[in-house]
Amino acid sequence: MEIERINENTVKFFISYVDIEDRGFQREEIWYNRERSEQLFWQMMDEVNYKEDFHVEGPLWIQVHALEKGLEIVVTKAQLSKNGDNLEFPTEDGTTIDIPVDEKVESFLEEKFGKNDVSELDEDYIEENLWIIAGFNDFEDVIQLSHHFQEETNSEEETLYYYNGKYYLYMEFSQDILDEHSQEDIISRVFEYGDDSDMTVHVLEEYGKKIFENNTFEAVRQHFPATI
Repeated sequence: MEIERINENTVKFFISYVDIEDRGFQREEIWYNRERSEQLFWQMMDEVNYKEDFHVEGPLWIQVHALEKGLEIVVTKAQLSKNGDNLEFPTEDGTTIDIPVDEKVESFLEEKFGKNDVSELDEDYIEENLWIIAGFNDFEDVIQLSHHFQEETNSEEETLYYYNGKYYLYMEFSQDILDEHSQEDIISRVFEYGDDSDMTVHVLEEYGKKIFENNTFEAVRQHFPATI
């Protein structure tokens, strides 16, 4: 998937139909199955968020263009105007679309741009916790990492998967429990043993084998002694 950061509030990305099928989706599903198209969209947004630090919160304006070899998607985050009366949607040409906060966003955009240009709007999306996925070629590295963390990490989620001959550790951190410094410390220690991966948790959930659902480090320490 090709990603282009337009500005602070807008990102454009292109995904080929081959890539879509590699992710486990059929082309027909994208157009006729709303649930599957939303699954694909949030898989792609996970990758965009991870690579471009494009955190989604509040209303979105999403434009989908069907091309010969794939889909081009432009996602723009809205901002509240200084006076609090309008939602502002920046456009690619540098202009801004203002929508009164008491007006239905979908209706406004459909009236202005046509229904086909407005793919999906998420007005209630809550900013996600920080998360990482680390890849390991050898389970021995997972064992050593687990014994490295003798103390609790206080992570929200700590799940180990096996997929395509590799082990993947998904860790999610709650802002309410760990401050930014503590999260960065844990992440840097994890990547001493594993590699930063662009794999998405959706692919792992659907196609991977879940080894430990939570508390991975504690479970590994209980079953596998550290090697010297």
